[in-house]
Amino acid sequence: MPIDRTSIPIIDAHHHYWDPATNYHPWLRDEPPIPFRYGDYSSIRKPFLPADYKQLSKNFRIRATITMEGEFDEDDLVTESAWMSQLASEQDAPAAHVARAILHKPDAPDIIRQHAAFPIVRGIRHKPAAASAPNNVEHANPGSMSDPAWQHGYAALQPNNLHFELQAPWWHVTELMQLIEKFPETPVVINHAFMPVDRSPDALKSWQDAISLAGTAPNVTIKISGIGISGKPWTLADQRPIIDACIDTFGPKRCMFASNFPVDGLVGSFDDIYGGFLDATADLDQSDRYAMFHDNVIRIYRLDINQLNV
Repeated sequence: MPIDRTSIPIIDAHHHYWDPATNYHPWLRDEPPIPFRYGDYSSIRKPFLPADYKQLSKNFRIRATITMEGEFDEDDLVTESAWMSQLASEQDAPAAHVARAILHKPDAPDIIRQHAAFPIVRGIRHKPAAASAPNNVEHANPGSMSDPAWQHGYAALQPNNLHFELQAPWWHVTELMQLIEKFPETPVVINHAFMPVDRSPDALKSWQDAISLAGTAPNVTIKISGIGISGKPWTLADQRPIIDACIDTFGPKRCMFASNFPVDGLVGSFDDIYGGFLDATADLDQSDRYAMFHDNVIRIYRLDINQLNV
């Protein structure tokens, strides 16, 4: 029997709104396009706004959503938070936003303070400099998590009541654990399941070891999102091992599901992806499913449940 797609209330923990015609996102406007992990992304180089999201997600019970920074102009980062705040006031979405700061730049603490002045902002994402392969990781590489300049910016998060959203390949897990040891009061949300891009057996084993290590830190949660495979349509057969491993490692209280739209629209429809998440968890206790699809997002993003959509 098909699962009722409206049986579970959903708070989408990670998606984007953008309007490249109005705001400057270099990767969405400049030519030539950048190399991208899903290949050709020309179809998303256009506005994606609340009405677009609502249409795509109409078959599900979406109560609220969290927007993620969209690689806004590095010289004008706070404008994205201002625009998102205005969008929320006019269209009642998003419920919260994760902003961007370039943590190794000298002005990062000031940029973080400016973002934090917007009540909608709950966290900061900056993709740290990453090695191209597991054997290429260098300690204190400029712009990396172990770079003292980067950590100087990171230190400004906790005083401003903001958490950190990490998007990096899994082979930077040692740097992550050292960062957590140095800044234990700053919660970390791992984006996109720690990026298990290579699905070869050896790589998946190493990815599993990495998430197992990250899972030992109690202030780390993980988002099951952005796990599409370049050149292949999103299927539960491909993604179930990743979904199951994340849940088994972190437990239902430290996992969240998210669409990563419109980006993951390059590999699957909203129905394919969220329907797959629901199918993957169909045999779990209802309370665990509510936690991963809804309750954990309320807790981690400090949402006011009285202001959520029915």
